[in-house]
Amino acid sequence: MQITKQADYALRAIVYLARLDKDEKASTSKIANAQKIPPSFLAKIVSQLSIAGLIHTSRGARGGVSLAKKPEDISILDVIQAIDGPVILNECTENPDSCPFHKSCPMFKIWCETRELLVNKLSGATFSSVNVAQS
Repeated sequence: MQITKQADYALRAIVYLARLDKDEKASTSKIANAQKIPPSFLAKIVSQLSIAGLIHTSRGARGGVSLAKKPEDISILDVIQAIDGPVILNECTENPDSCPFHKSCPMFKIWCETRELLVNKLSGATFSSVNVAQS
């Protein structure tokens, strides 16, 4: 399993914003430059993160992008799901009836337990608990 490049860029953008002072905003060009994200790709990501309620965007001379919540209230899972949708290791973990063997499959329980561990780990890792201090 690998997260998409888009989710990786979204995580980088949130890390950047989490490093800003409380009421500070950043332009998308500044975020793109600092985090090595293609600007056109970042525009789509910003839109998705805004729709998910994770960031605020405003236009104009005093405009920019900022977090919509405190860093401790945004998890890595929140960002990944805003971009990629739910974490699914195998279709059967989301929809057991999609597989005729789910009741007897030796992998079903392992997939479900692994998905649960991953979701719990990502939901417990917020942008204040991960090291967002600039290196």
